[in-house]
Amino acid sequence: MFLKLALKSLLNRKGSVLLTLMAMTVSVSVLFAVEHVRHQAKESFSNTVSGVDLIVGARTGSLNLLLYSVFRMGSPTNNIAWESFEEVAANPQVKWAIPIALGDSHKGYRVMGTTPEYFEFFSYGNRHQLSFNKGRAFDQVFDVVLGSDVANKLDYSLGEKLVLSHGVASTSFSQHDDHPFTVVGILEPTGTPVDRTLHVSLQGIEAIHIDWQHGVKIPGRHLTTEQIEKLDLRPKNITAFMLGLKSRIATFRVQRDINNYSKEPIMAILPGVALSELWQMMGILENTLFIVAILVFIAAVLGLSAMLLSTIRDRSHEIQLLRVIGAPPGFLFLLIELEAVLITLSSIILGATFLTIGLHSSQDILTHFGLHISKNIFSASTLYFILSIIAASIVAAAIPSLNAYTKAKKF
Repeated sequence: MFLKLALKSLLNRKGSVLLTLMAMTVSVSVLFAVEHVRHQAKESFSNTVSGVDLIVGARTGSLNLLLYSVFRMGSPTNNIAWESFEEVAANPQVKWAIPIALGDSHKGYRVMGTTPEYFEFFSYGNRHQLSFNKGRAFDQVFDVVLGSDVANKLDYSLGEKLVLSHGVASTSFSQHDDHPFTVVGILEPTGTPVDRTLHVSLQGIEAIHIDWQHGVKIPGRHLTTEQIEKLDLRPKNITAFMLGLKSRIATFRVQRDINNYSKEPIMAILPGVALSELWQMMGILENTLFIVAILVFIAAVLGLSAMLLSTIRDRSHEIQLLRVIGAPPGFLFLLIELEAVLITLSSIILGATFLTIGLHSSQDILTHFGLHISKNIFSASTLYFILSIIAASIVAAAIPSLNAYTKAKKF
């Protein structure tokens, strides 16, 4: 009876109710979207790399080292001698070491030189190891393994030939076209920068630069693939390397030893700490977006309150009729509150539906920009979020409800 009366009352004023519902739906959608993207972005940051105890690079800021070694963004201040890598990797506390060489690209995607151990020990998320969708890891000098985004966006398949570019610009006029690489593997999607990376061997990086000097191809010098494969292709230097230790207890001791390394200026960072610092830097943008979403919601809730308050004046006959049939003033108070709750619940359902549809239809666009946002917007915190929205609407409806209560007492 009570619910039926509230629904009929809302339908009787469907024009103003519909406009209020639309405003509430938009505000709830914005709130859900900001909160969902905020949590997903933070989760993506924390899941980018796991199981790596230390990242080592030339002495620079910890964030710069993290950005170019993990996110493939920016450039290193210097390289590390291969001998230094071997010496650190020989530490008894080191379980495994993965070298990284950056500097080349392919159609805007970064190329990373490494070793087969990368596919064995590197992990992301909750210790998820890399796995192959097709093919295998590289074992020849001119083999290349593609991240899922690279393969999908450039429409590459196993066995295809591709040419790497010198430098990291999206458009390069310096091509290593005399030594093309063959696609031998495509990785499963990870939702990390791995998806946007081409992986080759360290020997492959050395091979394509043998007949280059100071970033320019030496005129008249050309070595065949067979000649190159007979050469000593051990790298002279690398960009950075990742370490996995036998014991977490030894982390700070090994880090201190690396930071005090006397042969060249290198440093070691804890990836978890650096990721937290990076997220804190983005906290200003995160909080700004959330405040804007809250203000949009407050404006919609005030609109709801204003709509209900304005209708009280036109409902004097309805209030008088309810009083005649024996409805107490408190009944009118609860009736207005119930109407506000019904509008809010409808806006929550519509807002969640529109956001889910939007996420489903925009996955390709989000992935293109490197954003891997889950299509499932519901989580443990969603319930508390919904309850907070309902509570806010109840508080906002208190003024028109009290107004109706006061009018009812006069009859």
